[in-house]
Amino acid sequence: MKELTIFSPATVANVSCGFDALGFALESVGDTMRFCLSDTSGIRITKIEGAELSYDINENVVGVVAQAMLRDFPKTVGIDIEVYKNFKPGSGLGSSAASASGTAFAVNELLGKPFSMLEMTKYAMLGEEAACGSQIADNVSAALYGGFILVRSYDPLDIVKLPVPSELYAAVIHPQIEIKTKDARDVLNTHVSLKDATTQWANVGGLISGLYSNNYELISNSLQDVIVEPLRKQLIPHFDAVKEAAIADGALGAGISGSGPTIFALCKGLATAKKVAQAMHEVYQNTAIDFEIHVSKINTKGIKILNQ
Repeated sequence: MKELTIFSPATVANVSCGFDALGFALESVGDTMRFCLSDTSGIRITKIEGAELSYDINENVVGVVAQAMLRDFPKTVGIDIEVYKNFKPGSGLGSSAASASGTAFAVNELLGKPFSMLEMTKYAMLGEEAACGSQIADNVSAALYGGFILVRSYDPLDIVKLPVPSELYAAVIHPQIEIKTKDARDVLNTHVSLKDATTQWANVGGLISGLYSNNYELISNSLQDVIVEPLRKQLIPHFDAVKEAAIADGALGAGISGSGPTIFALCKGLATAKKVAQAMHEVYQNTAIDFEIHVSKINTKGIKILNQ
């Protein structure tokens, strides 16, 4: 294989109760990336469209991930990379994760698939560290594995792919403001009460059980976050109004996607998801903030090859 073009999906992380442990991939929005083997050795980022990002391979997550993979699988090759960003960095939809996981997937393909899915996740996590200072796995693993994922453990890394009910859709609204992951982490408490921790654990268990049993009522009852959302929602204009409108129009639940500002709502069925998206639209249409709305089925396949 000499070249390939891939789609790397946007992702929703945390999923209310699952801070740094749960995530899922979207089908309708993501980045396109093109990778070409070159006779000139080394990693080069030759084009970036859709965002103002560094071409320096030591600063851009694309270069960080690709270099790490070639250090561990030495091969005298050159790779030219084009990045087409279709959603903004700082959106809360895993922008850096799409680039990092897309690179891990594509470089693995070009090298003849020497790395496992778990190894690719670890390389993609190096990109997340370069972007936000932490080797978080929820977004990158959701993009690579597809569907819903659980990061069961970081040491050692253990990713569990969860089932996705067939009628599960997501409606997401992305206010066009930027919230840096570091800033969103700075507002969090380092200690939580035993009562809140117990509530959160129970909701994670309930959500996973609901996914396995196709129990939409249990999924709805479990989409509650008593630890992170109450602190982070202050960073997102009109969060409470959007969440209330989404649930009033039939959403199973709604919450902050990643660090925000994107707000997601899980819904049963496409018709409900479209109705919820319209409710979100109506909240924001009279504000001075630009926004984008997406309605998407849960992407169960993850990153896909468009052509090669």
